[in-house]
Parts: sequence; C-alpha cells; structure tokens
Amino acid sequence: MARLEGKIAWITGAGSGIGAAAARALAAEGAHVVLSGRRRESLEAVAADIPGASLEPGDLSDPATAPAIAAAIAERFGRLDILVNNAGLNVLRRAWVELSAAGADEVFGANLHAAFYCVIAALPMMRAQKDGLLIHTASFAGRFVSLLSGPAYSAAKHAVVAMSHSLNMEECVHGIRSTVICPGEVATPILDRRPVPVSAEERARMLKAEDCADLIRYVACLPASVCLNEVLITPTWNRGYVAARTRAAG
Repeated sequence: MARLEGKIAWITGAGSGIGAAAARALAAEGAHVVLSGRRRESLEAVAADIPGASLEPGDLSDPATAPAIAAAIAERFGRLDILVNNAGLNVLRRAWVELSAAGADEVFGANLHAAFYCVIAALPMMRAQKDGLLIHTASFAGRFVSLLSGPAYSAAKHAVVAMSHSLNMEECVHGIRSTVICPGEVATPILDRRPVPVSAEERARMLKAEDCADLIRYVACLPASVCLNEVLITPTWNRGYVAARTRAAG
C-alpha cells in the first residue's frame, strides 16, 4: 500500500543527489512530488522517472522564489503536506585564509536563507491544515565543526539544526513536525567542489543518496503523532574518525 497517497511533497535541490533520490522515494510511496532547483534540465531528467511530477525551478536563495512556488502549489493542489528542504552547496575556497564575502554569501544563501524562505512560505498552508512535516538536510558539520567543510558551511548547517528545533517548539501546537537530518559524507556531486579531490575508492565507502532518501521516506511515513527531531547518519567507515585514530596512534 502506498503510504503517502494523496500527499503533496515539495522537494528542493531535487535536480541531483539526495533531493533527486528523495523525490523518487516519496513518489514510490504515492506522494505527488513538486521538484525545485536552479536548473530546469536537471529537474526534467529526474521527473522523467517520476510520472506526474511537477516542476517549479528557481533560485531559492532569492527571497521572492519560495513564496511564488508556494503560491503555485496552493493554487494547484490547495495543500502542502511535506517540505524536504534539501537545497545546498559549498564553495571551493572555503578556509578562512581564502574565504571571500561573496563566497560566504553564496554558502549562506543556498544552505540557510533558502531553507528559511521555504519554511516561511510553507507554514501558512500547514497551519491551515493543522498538519505538516518539514524535513531538512543539514550535515554532520551541523553538529560538529569541521575544517573539511569550512566555517561558512559549518555555521549555516548549525543554524539549520537550530531552525528545525525552534520549529518544533513553536509549531507543535499547530500539528506541524520538523526533522533535521545530519548526514556524514555522501557520495553526491557536491564532492566535486572539494579542495582536495575525493577518489572513487573513498566515495565507494561513503553514504549513498539513496541511504538518505530511505531515511527521508521513513520520516515521511511516520504517524502524525510522532516527531523524529534529529538524526545523525554516517558511513561506517567514517573518514573523520579514521583520521583521528591515525593521529592518536602516531
């Protein structure tokens, strides 16, 4: 039985990686998925595998984009049951010694501002329904400050974690739940923007986008009376831990 039959799910960053995998997973459970991302051609490629998927491309770091998409969803479907806040990126020049104001703005815009804009746009529909689920992709770097991720990305993802918990504090009285997922390294295209290239062997040991999508599916299918506040998910071969063990042994 399709557990999300009749539900409307808006997925951001849906053109690749975790967003694309989450869209397929939720659609397989019967949800009608609305795909957002910067590049229409990427969304069209994902939608080719999901009959009936809706496309709402746009730059979500622009404060005008999320309200316009939410208005389109409200006009077409009259409701929004699930928001998967997944859009995000990092910059190549991320350490303090080379981080620019423009680079910091790019990271904050894609990872933090976009998440806030989408939540603000989604909440009125969910409050009216007295029901709604918000799922945010943060990062392991949203709980543990990481030199690997850089200060801007770590700060943005820490803020997304705080945002999600604050939503549960305020919106639980409206039947709205918020879950923040903090993945360790995932083998997605964002790895291509790492300052130090990641080998195929290393990527093979990492989480897959589908691993995170399965978790998103699980959260989405929980009863409305259950709120899973936060989840840390990492590969078993955690390169951060392995590096720490190597330093300790040396």
